Amino acid sequence: MAITDISEYAHLTDADIEALGHELDTLRREIESDRGPRDVRYLRRTIAAQRSLEVIGRVALLGSHRRPLWLLGTAALSLSKIIENMELGHNVMHGQWDWMNDPEVHSTTWEWDMVCASPHWKHSHNFIHHKYTNVVGMDDDVGYKILRVTRDEPWEPRRALQPIFNVLLALTFEWGIGLHDLALKEVIKGEKPMEIARPQLKEFGRKIGKQVTKDYLLYPALTGPNFLHTLTANMTANLVRNLWAYVVIFCGHFPDGAEKFTVDSLEDETQGQWYLRQMLGSANFEAGPALAFLSGNLCYQIEHHLYPDLPSNRMAEIGVRVRELCDKYDLPYTTGPLWVQYLKTLRTINKLALPDRFLHDTADDAPETASERRFAGMPRTRGLKTAIAELRRTRRERRRARRA
Repeated sequence: MAITDISEYAHLTDADIEALGHELDTLRREIESDRGPRDVRYLRRTIAAQRSLEVIGRVALLGSHRRPLWLLGTAALSLSKIIENMELGHNVMHGQWDWMNDPEVHSTTWEWDMVCASPHWKHSHNFIHHKYTNVVGMDDDVGYKILRVTRDEPWEPRRALQPIFNVLLALTFEWGIGLHDLALKEVIKGEKPMEIARPQLKEFGRKIGKQVTKDYLLYPALTGPNFLHTLTANMTANLVRNLWAYVVIFCGHFPDGAEKFTVDSLEDETQGQWYLRQMLGSANFEAGPALAFLSGNLCYQIEHHLYPDLPSNRMAEIGVRVRELCDKYDLPYTTGPLWVQYLKTLRTINKLALPDRFLHDTADDAPETASERRFAGMPRTRGLKTAIAELRRTRRERRRARRA
């Protein structure tokens, strides 16, 4: 079902993959050697913008009983939280700015403005997800343990409720991320030792206490008689941040073309094959400068997965080079408008809520999951992009022949 042999699926020889890996290594070294003052200026300006928006929001909410000030304060606070979450927290904790040796913006010291404790996120995301990207059974980000996004996971009756679970996850995304690394199900079953779980639970509890006190008690209390108005503004800002983070993350991992892999694909995986898995397992969405900034430059999810620790402001220029490499090696570059990528993701989530007998596509050639067997019987071609185009052309011809 999912891809077992990455080289076969990509229609590339071992020499091709080694050459691709070499070119991507070279690109990394070019960016690393070019980091400098302009990148620092970008980061400092981002921090200043985020803090300015938070100050504007907090000051406006002092008069939150007035609707215009409530709207201004909520909008400014929402933008501040989005920037802090996407362009600062996520990227700083990836180590993108560690080369500056600034303890204020270092992956080991940054704690972001959400209930998830940073050490828990860095383990589940930086280590597990980015190492085992989209490997079914290894990467818990494949469906976040509650959504079925590939037929490699068997259908169960509870899956019928996953359209509802999806909405709940979107609304409470920071809590879902916060619980992700705790593996409470394994703790309850006794599969995760309490000596490991107990310190994590305590750390998570402390972070919850800090966030709840700050957003839902302290800041509303500072506005005196406007406590309830400010409370609703803070709740709304957190909700907006949750929904936006959910959309951005899901559009980078679950649209058509973001492939899944079996554990067998990891056997003797080379650096070139790791690069290729990141390229095949990720998806971009089209964005101008403003949308790219608000997404933490995760509109370039392919590039981010290739180079998770390179500065986010470099993803656009890296993207030009990566697209050129995709053309050179005849590989697909999965991208599309944000709304299209999300609708494809939503279709997959809703479709896989149904038992397999109601699904039309084969398990090896579905939009959300493919395998090397999707090309069975086809002659080997130059590369994957051409192979997919030939497969689609063959299907169109067959459909026309049936109609005739």
